[in-house]
Amino acid sequence: MIRIRRARPADATAIAEVHVDCWRNTYAGILPGTYLSGLSIMRIAAGYQRGMIERRNGEALFVAVAPDGPAQTGSRIVGFASGARCRQRWSGLDAEGEIQTLYVQEDWRDLGIGRRLMRATAAHLAAIGCSSAMLWVLSDNPSRWFYQRLEGRTVASGKVRVDDKGVPQTAFCWDPIEKLLRATASANGH
Repeated sequence: MIRIRRARPADATAIAEVHVDCWRNTYAGILPGTYLSGLSIMRIAAGYQRGMIERRNGEALFVAVAPDGPAQTGSRIVGFASGARCRQRWSGLDAEGEIQTLYVQEDWRDLGIGRRLMRATAAHLAAIGCSSAMLWVLSDNPSRWFYQRLEGRTVASGKVRVDDKGVPQTAFCWDPIEKLLRATASANGH
């Protein structure tokens, strides 16, 4: 059974491994190959660990933990999500909370893990007083439909710089945040 729990600083390396794996699988052909091959698990882990310790802007990180191996004697992190108060105000976006990351390893998709991670993050944002939430997704991300299925409303587009290349991105918003909480509620316990 997959559990969703608040991440701990000791989880940083496993979180970074999921991050790198997801970026290399999802963004191949979208982002430069040299950039993807140069991703550093150690550097990314340090950033996540620092974020969990500092908790700037009410930041929280949640992990999906799955049993490891047929004997299920251990566990491993197969996905994660994070959110905080918006890092900056964007033109035309007045959302108070921001879902900063959502990654689920390819073999663990379509099991409701992303929805459960989104729900945990949205519940956290609501608990710290955010009445709305938004996120940015690369416009060519093949999983973009997921946010549309969760009733995210497209509210902006722009470009983010990755390896000196402007990459199109799209912003989705849930206002009020209860829309996201309702859209992520489970009818079947997944």
